[in-house]
Amino acid sequence: MSAEAADREAATGSRPCTPPQTSWFEFLLDEGLLEKHLQGSSPDPSPVQLVIQFLEQASKPSVNEQNQVQPPADNRRNRTLKLLALKVSAHLKWDLDVLEKGLSIPVLNMLLNELLCVSKVPPGVKHVDLDLSSLPPTTAMAVLIYNRWAIRTIVLSSFPEKQAKPGPHQMNMLNLVQQEKELTENILKVLKEQADDSIRVLEGVLHIKKDFYIHTLRTLDLLAADPCTANGETECSTAGLRISADELHCQVHYDLGAIFFQQGFSDPSACEKAREHFLKTRELWFLLELDSRALHCHLDEKRLAGYWNACRVLTGTSDPGDAQLLPYAYSHVFCRLPHFQALIETFIQDNMSLSFPNYFRQSILREFLHQVQQGDRTLDEVCHKLCVCNAVRDALEGQVLSVRFSQLLFKPRKQMIDFLMEVCAKSVDKKSSSETSKRNMAFFLRTLCESLQDPSLLLIVSSHELFTGLLADEEQKCLLDQIKKKSTNVSHCSKPLPTFYDIPASASVNIGQLEHQLILSLDARRIRQILIELHGMAERPFWRVNSKWEIPSDYISVILGIKDNLTRDLVYILLAKGLHCITIKDFVHARQLFSACLELVTEFSPKLRQVMLNEMLLLDIRAHEAGAGPGGSRERPPADLVSRVRGYLEMRIHDVPLRQIVGEECVAFMLNWRENEYLTLQVPQSLVQSNNYVKLGQLLAATCKELPGPKESRRTAKDLWEVVLQICSVSTQHKRASDGRVSLIKQRESTVGIMPRSKFVTFIKKLREPLVLTTLISLFVRLHSIVRDDIVNEVTAEHLSIWPTTIPNLQSVDVEAVAVTVKELVTYALSLNPNNHSWLITQADIYFVTNQYSTALHYYLQAGAVCSDFFSKAVPPDVYTDQVAVLCQFLREVDYMTAFKALQEQSSHDAMDSFYDYIWDVTILEYLTYIHHKRGENEKRQIAIKAIGQTELNASNPEEVLQLAAQKRKKKFLQAMARLYF
Repeated sequence: MSAEAADREAATGSRPCTPPQTSWFEFLLDEGLLEKHLQGSSPDPSPVQLVIQFLEQASKPSVNEQNQVQPPADNRRNRTLKLLALKVSAHLKWDLDVLEKGLSIPVLNMLLNELLCVSKVPPGVKHVDLDLSSLPPTTAMAVLIYNRWAIRTIVLSSFPEKQAKPGPHQMNMLNLVQQEKELTENILKVLKEQADDSIRVLEGVLHIKKDFYIHTLRTLDLLAADPCTANGETECSTAGLRISADELHCQVHYDLGAIFFQQGFSDPSACEKAREHFLKTRELWFLLELDSRALHCHLDEKRLAGYWNACRVLTGTSDPGDAQLLPYAYSHVFCRLPHFQALIETFIQDNMSLSFPNYFRQSILREFLHQVQQGDRTLDEVCHKLCVCNAVRDALEGQVLSVRFSQLLFKPRKQMIDFLMEVCAKSVDKKSSSETSKRNMAFFLRTLCESLQDPSLLLIVSSHELFTGLLADEEQKCLLDQIKKKSTNVSHCSKPLPTFYDIPASASVNIGQLEHQLILSLDARRIRQILIELHGMAERPFWRVNSKWEIPSDYISVILGIKDNLTRDLVYILLAKGLHCITIKDFVHARQLFSACLELVTEFSPKLRQVMLNEMLLLDIRAHEAGAGPGGSRERPPADLVSRVRGYLEMRIHDVPLRQIVGEECVAFMLNWRENEYLTLQVPQSLVQSNNYVKLGQLLAATCKELPGPKESRRTAKDLWEVVLQICSVSTQHKRASDGRVSLIKQRESTVGIMPRSKFVTFIKKLREPLVLTTLISLFVRLHSIVRDDIVNEVTAEHLSIWPTTIPNLQSVDVEAVAVTVKELVTYALSLNPNNHSWLITQADIYFVTNQYSTALHYYLQAGAVCSDFFSKAVPPDVYTDQVAVLCQFLREVDYMTAFKALQEQSSHDAMDSFYDYIWDVTILEYLTYIHHKRGENEKRQIAIKAIGQTELNASNPEEVLQLAAQKRKKKFLQAMARLYF
């Protein structure tokens, strides 16, 4: 053997012997091999590699005898391979973090579709149409996993990725990579199209409070053995791996928060939804961590914190994780713990960390005390232990001990003293605790010994290592001597002691401060905590704390009829604060307050539940209309909102108090979003007869629907005309004076119409749809022209031909009311769209016929500006009338008579001579020269001569030159006028 061969043999022999990698087909031959392989410490191939191999083999196309490529065969081999892939995923507990990291989107899509198939998800039915609560647990969970993955994939696809540059050895794979890229893009396209459905599926899951179950290796084996007989077992509630509702909700809230955060870049309201979901995620994660129940829920806490901070910035809200706000954000979480040992341990740990403020700890105790007062005596022991924990915290900080703890020491029990010493020992660390804390604890133990009378209990304290470690030997000896000298006969007061729950709240808490906090707070949970504390101190109606808390008179008797004082205060204050938030357009806080109130009243009052549903409908209408107003988006409202509006209008619950404003807003909402088909054809006729706003809405919708054809519109227009005419009519009464003469009294607010004019105008100002407003403006312009009876100066508007031209009883119409209404209506319409040409002309005409020429000219110019891109284009010839001489040139036929008449006025204030350069009509310039010569105004005459002497105005010029000169002067003149008036 050569030296080189010897070296190679030695090198080979020195390498460690690694077992050969298990091939995928071996798992087909040995059914037990997969489970054995997965239980290894470092299985090779890894689980995700196995999934890829199994699905790759199962999806390979086949080739027939004609050498044609066929889809993968549906045979036993391929079905087994897919089942093996599912079993590997079950071994990974369907952890999407692991699966997404190791599998490409096409492979994971194939895997989850196979999961849907074996889980008996109904084929051909959209997931959003399934009632998950009624499906078998493993079926519902399969739908949930798929939609969670869909949402997560959309979010992950939005993150930038660094593309790897292909090396020389990779060039042959580029074609495969390109194919996979195209397949991935197709899948993403489908997922994005179905994103709204996936979001709704996940939102629906949050309403399911029961635990969930997912397929395991065992349940998959049962399905493989006999799908028919196994289906019954896998459908039962205990088959599969149990996932608690809290864990699943935590994960779903996180995924929803991520998708809404991504959508927030194009939809600002989505950021608020993201913030709410991330807040719920934090609360549930805190709960799971606190109770050590986060078995299957995995979160990236750093990423969650990043999302949360970003939401704070984007929504401009404070962070409930801040030191002052965190306790209140999680107070309800503490009270939801399935067992209370975790809560007590948290309080003991806080005695060391001092994270929670004392007022928060006291409020948690009061929360449980309130539940005990409601009859839940099972919480007695929890209250005792929380009271002890709080007493130790007070002792460590040198505070006065609470009355409740002092009451406990009147009749101490051995279990209580044992627990007290346990808490003391866990609350003080000889190495890390401050000297002040140690001194305070020593003083507390000494005081405790002096208050105990039972020698056995004294022995528990004095023999404890904390007692002997904190008190000096001399101090211990002196204290024990004092105790021995005490009389063994203990005199007790004959008066019975009050019960533990009769002890009043600590007087150290100032009622005024709590009331001040109650006025300022917009957090429903905090409001409830404050009210619990206040009711523990005094029994009085706290809904009267702020005189500005107002609720509609329709609801007062129902709410004040609530028997429980605390509940009555809470409902009243939540509703009042929510209504105030709507007034200032703080719709986010209003929705939170109303949601809390709805959840509260649902438990005891169907009537109040319907009231809150109605108020939430009004909130959603106003929130959407605010977003669709000037500067907002004009997106159509969601179908759900339109359906709720219809449901309200058709509601027939007689004992529920209804606010007129809700019905009024509903009708305006339907008009604003052109729901004319419903208002004209589908709305119940009984509703039209009983609700005047619905009747008015139907007439408006019918008239708008038939525009612009004047012949077809006149019948419905006449009906609307008659209704508005009655609203603007005056009722008359005859009154006999003392001398026997009869006088006529006119009453402004007509009782003849379907509603008073003031309410009619209020309703009009809720409308935003341009066609509806144009129709009303047209109606009032016609009515205004008839009552004014001025043929020379008429106000113009669109669609005037559809209205009647006469009024039978003209004396009954309130002329002043018509004039005021038309001005209010046009001004309101222009506040919504100041660039509407037709409305601007109408407004200008109104000012012109009332002799307000300067303001009229302002609106004429504005109308011209919006029609000509600020006079860079030709202005329509019918815009201007005979206002000043220079404008007479704009008419189709130059109005020389009006122009000459205007130029003859010596007392005019229109600065006409400064505009001579803008006159292009030579006849007018020649007349100016003549007038100034006649008056002896030589300086002005020279200006006119200079203007007429410009070469481009020479009558011998070609027509094109003359037109160009005219256009140039028109543009400059109108821009100069606009600078004066705008």
